Amino acid sequence: MVNDKSPALVVLAAGLGKRFGGYKQVEAISDQAESIMEFSIKDAINAGFRKIVLVINKDIESEVNNQIITRFKGKIDISYTFQEIENVPLKSTAWKNRIKPWGTGHAILAARGVINSAFAVINADDFYGPSAFILMKKFLEKIGEKSNQFFMLGYQLSNTLSKHGGVSRGLCKTDGDYLLSINEIKDIKSINDKVIGDRDGKLVELSADSMVSMNFWGFSPSIFDILEDRFIKFLQENGQNDTSEFYITEALDHAIRSGAAKIKVIPTNEKWFGLTHMEDKDGVSKGIREYLQASNEFKIG
Repeated sequence: MVNDKSPALVVLAAGLGKRFGGYKQVEAISDQAESIMEFSIKDAINAGFRKIVLVINKDIESEVNNQIITRFKGKIDISYTFQEIENVPLKSTAWKNRIKPWGTGHAILAARGVINSAFAVINADDFYGPSAFILMKKFLEKIGEKSNQFFMLGYQLSNTLSKHGGVSRGLCKTDGDYLLSINEIKDIKSINDKVIGDRDGKLVELSADSMVSMNFWGFSPSIFDILEDRFIKFLQENGQNDTSEFYITEALDHAIRSGAAKIKVIPTNEKWFGLTHMEDKDGVSKGIREYLQASNEFKIG
């Protein structure tokens, strides 16, 4: 029987994939028709995680059942929950026509009813590397259920860019050990040897060696109260905007500044592989194949 208090993994897999042109969270990128998410689940199992919760939208439920749940049944406690637009802490008709999901902060809240232990959070369409899961598992084993100290895997910006278009990243400011602030920067791309991004509608130049978040977080269950409080504020201010998103980065930045949370930074030199644009697929397939061959990471431990 799985120990309900052992660290769990929440995989954010409910996005619509508009830039990609399809549901990239279940897109096959290996000769065995495996998705990036499946490689992450294998790495999590090898690192010692014993429970996986996928946050999905209902349009991919069949694919998730047939492609993911079936493959890992009996190997780990794996289930899914839905990120539903109507599942919000404020009732209103203002968002009755909304189609776009509310964002990463809301996606994590969707797992509240099925998580009661320390847990990690990742994106379904990002490949983080085996060592990232080992590091996060080690830190999660040290925190209590009500702890307000969380964790973030920090990546070097230059290791997380796409050759085929802009990406969004959480730009981090640290004191070396802890996160001081984090801001969502959109449409980051390399142009003429410069890294440019969109910060609140303004173009800014970024340092290639800046630390960024790839949405690999470690939390105690106390994060759910922090997110819900901030989400209510977000809905009051932005709920009528059908394209606004409640980013985990915004909620955590506020939590840091208000003293509600401390976030320890865990640096990693892992190189990111991920699907943002359809043109990324061939490079991701090749990159992960070469990475796994070099690291000999093939089997579930």
